[in-house]
Amino acid sequence: MKEDFLHHVWQFKKFDLTNLKTTQGEFVQVVNAGQYLQRAGPDFFNAQLVIGGQRWAGNVEIHLKSSDWYHHSHETDTNYDNVVLHVVWEHDADVMRRNGAEIPVLELRNYVDGLLLANYQHLASAKTWINCETELEHISPFVMDNWKERLFFERLERKAQPMLQLAAATNGDWEAVLFAFLSRNFGLNTNGNSFFDMAKSLPFNVVRRESFELENLEAILFGRSGMLGGTYEDVYPKDLQTRYEYIAHKYQLPVFIPAPADYFRHRPDNFPTIRLAQLAAVYNTHQNLFSKIMSANTLPELYELFNVQVQSYWLKHYRFDKESPSKRKTLSASFINLLIINTVVPVKFAYSKSIGKDITESLIDILQQLSPESNAIIDKFRYYKIPVQSAYDSQSLLQLKNEYCSHHRCMHCAVGLQLLKR
Repeated sequence: MKEDFLHHVWQFKKFDLTNLKTTQGEFVQVVNAGQYLQRAGPDFFNAQLVIGGQRWAGNVEIHLKSSDWYHHSHETDTNYDNVVLHVVWEHDADVMRRNGAEIPVLELRNYVDGLLLANYQHLASAKTWINCETELEHISPFVMDNWKERLFFERLERKAQPMLQLAAATNGDWEAVLFAFLSRNFGLNTNGNSFFDMAKSLPFNVVRRESFELENLEAILFGRSGMLGGTYEDVYPKDLQTRYEYIAHKYQLPVFIPAPADYFRHRPDNFPTIRLAQLAAVYNTHQNLFSKIMSANTLPELYELFNVQVQSYWLKHYRFDKESPSKRKTLSASFINLLIINTVVPVKFAYSKSIGKDITESLIDILQQLSPESNAIIDKFRYYKIPVQSAYDSQSLLQLKNEYCSHHRCMHCAVGLQLLKR
């Protein structure tokens, strides 16, 4: 058993409220269970109780065992001086305040309905993947749809938070924010962090000023990513080296030591060289990319922003000095979808939030038109007969698995709470 089950039982009064008695034999009446704080300090704030005929207003602390009071050192913590009731599953020790006064204890196991407990134990029992895997398909569509919407915005809020922080650090330069997070997603999982650090190390006004010449943009991105340090035979990388040295001197670029680019386990189309060349092409084609993204409200408009072609050298190369059969290196639809899911939609949400504008419906509409991501988590949900029809569904389910199922937060999940009501 976990404490969050007891929190749920107390918060929603899922126990027999008649004839409640403390372990000391005093009658208890719960007038108000209090506010569930979910932060440091007592679990429930400003509860209203009648204990032994005396009305109390104060805090309630909940533990599995009474002795946990001492294991958590509450007896020496001033935050717990106003605890008026200690609610536990099992009473195994008397507890005292710092002043030595005994705190009344309510042992919940004497008052919880056996069916509710059985449902919880079934839900919390060991499964092969997640606790509710065998019951998922039977959850009411109404419950699941409402829960997915909340999950979607939880995930969007989490993605937006670092964007808002970077916006604050750059004095509201949202073009710079977009450039940093777009760089991260062009780098995918393996090179994303190094591309992100590279982008943040680069004053964005340099990108602005040099964006009219594609070769200068490539020189900046390859140079800052540590990809121009070799001795080359081809004319093109030699030219990029010269350009980068000039630009670095011209703008007095700060020293930056990048992480080595990772080519391992990548298909050639995902090589960091190709992704940086494509990123340069995007910014060469659209000097005001952030403004254009904020103005784009349909998928075709967004797709058009990423319909770019790399510099001609890359048509026959994946790496410097290594010629390959000619191939156009355009951004695939699936890659653009990832950019929309992980960068465009979160940036639009974060900026709109910063100016107090609500565009949530349009963001949902965009993601409901996109194909869902394909990964092991989404495949598992499909295996357990949960429909995944769009990126909106897959983003919601990723949030569910990563933030709730993986941490056994069933008592904070609409699915888990629904199963307790069976």
